[in-house]
Amino acid sequence: MTRDLVNEICKALPGAEWSDPWGGGHDAWKVGDKMFACIGITNDGVSVKTPSIEDAQLIIDMGGGVKAPYFHRSWVRVDWGAVPEDELRQRVQTSYEIVFSGLTKKRQREISEAAS
Repeated sequence: MTRDLVNEICKALPGAEWSDPWGGGHDAWKVGDKMFACIGITNDGVSVKTPSIEDAQLIIDMGGGVKAPYFHRSWVRVDWGAVPEDELRQRVQTSYEIVFSGLTKKRQREISEAAS
């Protein structure tokens, strides 16, 4: 797994937008101005949101990630090579869906209509 693969996965999601909010080479992916995935400048993995702190801890305990530095405890960093590609895709997709579901219904509609 690589930065390019994660960026490809994120770019394909409806309404996903790339930014480098802190400068220096971060890849922060947002939907509706809310971040759902971030690759840091150290390029050691991708940080994604999980449904809860408990889910994040379970992923960490199972070896599928580590605590994402600088993020809330419901986020994990999936290190390159820590999980198979299909699991990585699922983690990114789940993070996207969590963030998307937190947007207003109006914003969700706008994004869905723009993607059609």
